[in-house]
Amino acid sequence: MKKIAKHLNLLIVLVLFTGFTCMAQSAVVTNNSNNTMKTYVIERNIPGAGQFSPEKLKAISQTSCTVLTEMGPQIQWIHSYVTEDKIFCVYKAENIELIKEHAKKGGFPANAIYEVSSVISPATAKN
Repeated sequence: MKKIAKHLNLLIVLVLFTGFTCMAQSAVVTNNSNNTMKTYVIERNIPGAGQFSPEKLKAISQTSCTVLTEMGPQIQWIHSYVTEDKIFCVYKAENIELIKEHAKKGGFPANAIYEVSSVISPATAKN
């Protein structure tokens, strides 16, 4: 009986940990200090961004990382999408004020900031 209960508990933990792949993923996570980290998409209007050289993109990235290091773990840069005249950045942060502070300190525009409520993908449609 103990063996069955142990396996059942393990199964319950696995199901709770992995969630259901057919459901949307939450865009909120908890960081190491138990503060809630929300996901944000930042729209940055930057004319000609799509034609920036690899060196210029590297310099922008280095500036962003330097500011993030100074600000601490309550804000994280996940990745960015560079388009013709815009850069769309995905960040995790405890609040929108940290996103605005990062933009100001880095000298980046933050023309629009959107809090992500859910993340969906082709896996959401399965099962």
